Amino acid sequence: MNNYWKNKKVLVTGAGGFIGSHLTELLIANGAFVRAFVRYNSRGDPGLLRLANPETLSQLELVGGDLRDANAVRDAVKDRQIVFHLGALIAIPYSYYHPVEVAETNLLGTLNILMACRDLEVEKLVHTSTSEVYGTAMYVPIDESHPLQGQSPYSASKIGADKLVESFYCAFGLPAVTVRPFNTYGPRQSARAVIPTIITQALVKKTIYLGNLETSRDLTYVDDTINGFICAAIVDGNEGKTFNLGTNEEIKIGDLAQKIIQKVGRQVKVVVESKRLRPEGSEVTRLLSNNILAREMLGWHPEVALDQGLEKTIQWIESHLENYRVGQYEL
Repeated sequence: MNNYWKNKKVLVTGAGGFIGSHLTELLIANGAFVRAFVRYNSRGDPGLLRLANPETLSQLELVGGDLRDANAVRDAVKDRQIVFHLGALIAIPYSYYHPVEVAETNLLGTLNILMACRDLEVEKLVHTSTSEVYGTAMYVPIDESHPLQGQSPYSASKIGADKLVESFYCAFGLPAVTVRPFNTYGPRQSARAVIPTIITQALVKKTIYLGNLETSRDLTYVDDTINGFICAAIVDGNEGKTFNLGTNEEIKIGDLAQKIIQKVGRQVKVVVESKRLRPEGSEVTRLLSNNILAREMLGWHPEVALDQGLEKTIQWIESHLENYRVGQYEL
């Protein structure tokens, strides 16, 4: 990284989350002064950052707060040069039950970040989108010009957040860039996501309970995803752009389950459980990325093949099963 991050003052929102914790570790390892904004709780729990090595945690400035609190956000952004905005409520099933909280956090929270970054003149904001904003693919591979479809309250809230970022670039010249990860997976991910759901059950159960097996996803290993964030921050001249971070490959969930079962090496059957199915009109049946823009403008490309990434993830989850409530449907 050519010492780009040495002594750089960085804010990471959502630093206690799956991708955010990995990104935070990488930034600290490369010499950045990182302020980690995590959702406050009375336990002082830093989320998945608790799984980071103690040396990393000792170099971290940890700030608890809520993205909906404009003053807390402004204080977090103060004196930062680069802001990575990953903080959001991301669980799709949760958004069916609590759409107001999801909309407030993802929309108002992003607006608060944008206002603070504009007023405090940050050098660059890297905003996190999601492939869910595309909805079911109208054509594949999906490029950044694909229509946006709000098929869940979560995806609608992220579409709104993305458009707020676009508006602040257009109206105020805010130096913001949007990265749009496709389905990221890897160590530390919760069983809210499909790969840990499959792996945890395959390791200890006789039956794996899943939702729709015919949907297909473009799966990106977490190290590749966070490298995309880093590229988006470092590369000049990409402000106002959106970049897909995906592999340009897809796999059906049913086939993914069989691949994982084979790697785990146990006899396990797969059963579709109705409570895990999305409402019919809300199901995103196919996501397959076109990552040419990220390759050409950011110099980014995925390096970890699915088989390799799954093996790393299985190994990590097997040694951290105590972190999972195996078989329980997580919202």
